[in-house]
Amino acid sequence: MLVLFGLLFLAPALRAETVVLKSGLRINITSYQLLGEKYHLQLSGGMVEVPVEEVVSIEPQLLFTSEPLFTGPYREFIQAAATKYKVDADLISSVIAIESNFDPKAISRRNARGLMQLMPQTASQLGVKNIFDPKENIDGGTHLLRDLLQRYNNDLVLALAAYNAGTVRVVAAVPPIRETRNYVVKVKKNYDQKKGDKRKADPSEAQRKAAIDAAKVELGQTDGDGN
Repeated sequence: MLVLFGLLFLAPALRAETVVLKSGLRINITSYQLLGEKYHLQLSGGMVEVPVEEVVSIEPQLLFTSEPLFTGPYREFIQAAATKYKVDADLISSVIAIESNFDPKAISRRNARGLMQLMPQTASQLGVKNIFDPKENIDGGTHLLRDLLQRYNNDLVLALAAYNAGTVRVVAAVPPIRETRNYVVKVKKNYDQKKGDKRKADPSEAQRKAAIDAAKVELGQTDGDGN
């Protein structure tokens, strides 16, 4: 049961997270507080009160910003697209790694093509004229990724699922498609590895993770991958 409160004017939040409920609903929040047997969740437009037993997990949302220190194959094209669409260059690189293993001539059995495995019709809609041109393909793929992140309110899991399976199949949860679920896991793992060193060096990240871990302890939850 969710209880909605009136709009509250609070100081700007320093984190963004997603609360996953037993019903499968995912709520994007700016902050939360555990008071007794209920979570008080701060949304952009008000406060939501949720019983502890209804919460499955509290997951961090990733802030997608361009980082000039990105290195790797096609780094100039990736960084240009990252800056243009305000998507993390490491995320773009991770999608390319899983989609095509950085092969600009890759063609899937479903006819997805190029570094970011764009379907010809999608590429055309994104303004890509030469789907095998690394610069154009990366620009188009990043454009699509940006649109999906906006559509799913910066929920990386849902955006990646939709990149693989399409928006029709992804509404509020990852569809029960093995290929899609494996794809999301692989991209997130690759991306997390790229960001690992930067997270360790960021004190605010450590504080955020500690808060999430504390909330999981309150819920009696553990997970195998430590996230």
